[in-house]
Amino acid sequence: MAGNKRVALVTGTTSGLGREVALALAAQGIHVLAHGRDATRLESVGAEVRAAGGQVDTYLADLADLAQVRALAEQVGADHPELTILVNNAGLGGGPPPHKKREVSADGYELRFAVNYLAPVLLTRLLLPRLIAGAPARVVNVGSVGQAPPDFGDLHMQRRYDGADAYFRSKFSLAAFTFDLADELRSTDVHVNCVHPANFMDTFQVREAGITPWTSAAAGVEPVLNLALGRGGESTGQYFDGTRSSRANSKTYKKSVRQELGKVTDDCLAAFL
Repeated sequence: MAGNKRVALVTGTTSGLGREVALALAAQGIHVLAHGRDATRLESVGAEVRAAGGQVDTYLADLADLAQVRALAEQVGADHPELTILVNNAGLGGGPPPHKKREVSADGYELRFAVNYLAPVLLTRLLLPRLIAGAPARVVNVGSVGQAPPDFGDLHMQRRYDGADAYFRSKFSLAAFTFDLADELRSTDVHVNCVHPANFMDTFQVREAGITPWTSAAAGVEPVLNLALGRGGESTGQYFDGTRSSRANSKTYKKSVRQELGKVTDDCLAAFL
């Protein structure tokens, strides 16, 4: 990377893990690009980073709208020709019990698949030139230990919907994308990894699901920073459970499954790439 300036884009910084990661990166002297979909809360995070002496720019976008994802990538790229770190953190949980209310994105896709998977794939692909220019660079996909393969015959769950299963499918897909992108970028110095940060952190997703949190959102910071800045990120194409290298769902390693997922993903994103 030209010079010593490190720049990190973190999605979903207005609460929970994303907020904690943004503050922790800023404390390391990294220029943070904080993303959120609520303007008031986003500016509050920005003010908190600045009050602590950090550098921050804020970016407003709803990741449920792929046109806004593309606009976010374009604005970030225009402001910062070189990007050092991308943390794809923003996401939706399974929703409130009994998890039966199916929702769709602005583009008509099942909402959790759109926000938790299609949005980070599109954002990452659009920002790849900036990450390559900023190399050595790292992409951290915030995943989950909960993973289930999609049903390619009913990708957007129109026949039988369950919010928790939709969440599991989106996180399976994000892990599979991690492995494919890492393979694609082997000849570069951009490392791509996926992490389950911690179990049942105190986040909106967990509370909305009716689960009593086991730990604070801050518990997920070290696992993310291990990949964004630390030794864990020296590897690529890996899935981590906390700070330990682990194994994702076995089907994420099946080439045929990843090829089918890649094909349907390309179809969903074709108009935005």
